[in-house]
Amino acid sequence: MKISALIISALATSAAAFAPSRVVQTTRLNMADADADVEEEPAKPAWPTINGWTADPDAFCAGLPGALSPLGDFDPAGFTKDLSVQEIKRYREAEVTHGRVSMLAVLGYLVGENFHPLFNGSITGPANTHLAQVQETAPFFFAFLVAAIAVSETTRASTGWVEPEEALAYNAQNEVKGAFGALLRDNYYPGDIGFDPLGLKPNDPAEFATMQTKELQNGRLAMIAAMGFIVQEQISGDTILGTLGSLF
Repeated sequence: MKISALIISALATSAAAFAPSRVVQTTRLNMADADADVEEEPAKPAWPTINGWTADPDAFCAGLPGALSPLGDFDPAGFTKDLSVQEIKRYREAEVTHGRVSMLAVLGYLVGENFHPLFNGSITGPANTHLAQVQETAPFFFAFLVAAIAVSETTRASTGWVEPEEALAYNAQNEVKGAFGALLRDNYYPGDIGFDPLGLKPNDPAEFATMQTKELQNGRLAMIAAMGFIVQEQISGDTILGTLGSLF
């Protein structure tokens, strides 16, 4: 009898080992609840954030700063309509660059026509003729000036632009027309070539956007002014201040 009782007890213990455990079931339920509580991570933006700006293909000018009241999103000719982010960046790069050159040109016209410290004061008259005079008077300095411009442009291109072969392949695959092989890097902010010897670039994104808008507005005004200076001197053959003086 004792042997039979021991055999029955052993069989009961073995059967209990294969029975479903309430603890295991509880653990499985708790893990399922934990999976349900996990929130999905937000999708990463398609474009990198640069200087506080993340390109938004649906926003005006992809969300770049530059709009200012009362004109706001001013593009009456529709130059930026239906453009890709890459094309909008290329347009902004051109606008910023031409604006900076124009600001220097306007300053050069007003100062260079009235102050002649170089070349023994031999460079005179309307600023439209100054480069030709420099080339004739100081050809080596003129060559140095051209070389300096070439180096600056090469540095700007290597900083912000994709290599021509890769850019041509990208534009061909995406049917981009009119770019002439030009393509800006995804992590490059239009106009930010890293040249800031005075440390004026703000670290705060909002302050950077404000400064960028100011630069754009002054550059746009300078482009109009420089164009007016050039045309006026071609017509009158006189300096800017000389033309203004003749009006009074």
